Amino acid sequence: MNHVNTSLTETTSDFTDITAILLSYFDGLHHGDITKLKSLFHSDVWLKAPGVRRSLVQWLTDVESRSVPAQLNKPFDFKILAIDVVQDQAMAKVYCPLFDFNYIDFLGLLKEDGQWQIVSKMYTDTKGQQ
Repeated sequence: MNHVNTSLTETTSDFTDITAILLSYFDGLHHGDITKLKSLFHSDVWLKAPGVRRSLVQWLTDVESRSVPAQLNKPFDFKILAIDVVQDQAMAKVYCPLFDFNYIDFLGLLKEDGQWQIVSKMYTDTKGQQ
């Protein structure tokens, strides 16, 4: 991880919980586990990329219908690049290599009713731009 910012009020427990969510996100993507992925996202989330908007249901359907990286023996090279926590909100920057894409995702998280969930996702393919 290159860089992690936290506020003075952020607790180790929050950081640990967010890290666990991100690792579950990576695992869900790698294994095509839509049940795991669905549990990490708030139901009203929209996933956004330049020119693309998908609901959680649309995205999970796409994940379910595509090849599974783990079954194709694709490497597990996901990385947490940064996490910034301020009280009950957080922003994570993660690297998600999938198939022939090198995605950078910005995942917004909120802690509501004592539980962290992903409430926003923006992503883009950076292949050829690094």
